[in-house]
Amino acid sequence: METNKKIKIGLLPCLIIAIILGIIVGSIAKSLDLPVIVRLGATFNGIFGNFLNFCIPLIIIGFVVPGIADLGEGAGKTLFITALAAYVSTIFAGSFAFVVDTTIFPSFLKVGSIVLENATNAEETMLSSLFTIEMPVIMGVMSALIISFIMGLGISVTKNQPLKDVFNGFQEIIVKLVSNIIIPLLPVHVYGIFANMTYAGTVMEIMTVFIKVFAIIIIMHLIIIIIQYSVAGTFAKKNPISLIKNMIPAYFTAIGTQSSAATIPVTVESTKKNGVSDMIAEFVCPLCATIHLSGSTITLTSCSIAIMMLNGIEVSFVKMFPFILMLGVTMVAAPGVPGGAVMAALGILESMLGFNESMLALMIALYIAQDSFGTACNVTGDGAIAVFMDAITGSKKNLKE
Repeated sequence: METNKKIKIGLLPCLIIAIILGIIVGSIAKSLDLPVIVRLGATFNGIFGNFLNFCIPLIIIGFVVPGIADLGEGAGKTLFITALAAYVSTIFAGSFAFVVDTTIFPSFLKVGSIVLENATNAEETMLSSLFTIEMPVIMGVMSALIISFIMGLGISVTKNQPLKDVFNGFQEIIVKLVSNIIIPLLPVHVYGIFANMTYAGTVMEIMTVFIKVFAIIIIMHLIIIIIQYSVAGTFAKKNPISLIKNMIPAYFTAIGTQSSAATIPVTVESTKKNGVSDMIAEFVCPLCATIHLSGSTITLTSCSIAIMMLNGIEVSFVKMFPFILMLGVTMVAAPGVPGGAVMAALGILESMLGFNESMLALMIALYIAQDSFGTACNVTGDGAIAVFMDAITGSKKNLKE
């Protein structure tokens, strides 16, 4: 009889435990005037943050190169139209989120009320670490993106299989790095951040704000799904509500798996129930699982805008739209692990929006708390694109044409 079964706790429960523990420890440390307890967590945060910054260019290359290279191996015009539809849907979702966020957030969010940065006044600001370990990055974020585009497009054009195998192998290493090292250490990182924020007296305001932000994000997810199926239903001459009902199994499966890739079989079957041909469903759904991220884009855009407003950073469409455009590219082929999209986005959060270490850590925690619903929105939208593609290409059309 087997007695040594390991109890596996999911990432979200671990994050919740870490947040609660951080608030408790931060409160105790403040009441007993023992900042060293909080500074121990801040020290881990500093080391882990430097390691994360070092890994960001590697993560970008590991995700983006194979993703772009794979897009070159597809089905002619159908591949191009599907990729374009997925990208337009993703960008529209981010732009929609920007409009909603900038309209609603100021009504309950006090601009500039919290500044997440290290300082010496322990009573009013975040505590600094006891010591730091420098980890210079091997290249900047933009350099990593440019290399990724050059190599990805180059492999796609030249059909260089040996080089593609090298980058696929590199991607496997990065996936292991993210899933086996970075993700498991995130709860400890989040614990340190929330202990520090509690000690500084800012945690309750952040928690109150983001409960409201999360509610708005979920509502936007549902609205964007209705919009996607209204467009697809118009082209296919089908009832959008009926189409959405058939995708409910995929939606709830994604909430459980937190992975678009792991939900592909259910997404394909649900899509076929909407009358989409086997050929289109089996081509579009797996492809969109890696390139269509409307739900993730809404979550990332909304959380980043909220953090920027709290820190008094100017939020404008001129600044956010390029960020949204880059999100649609950097998240391509993000691995099927919880938090993959936000990991891929860390580089542009830092380089384009000016996020510091503490802001990035908070961003990770907030995103993963919503990851299940963002993934559910992603895969449900994949079905809409499949319906759209089936309508404009014709069910019997050869995909290679």
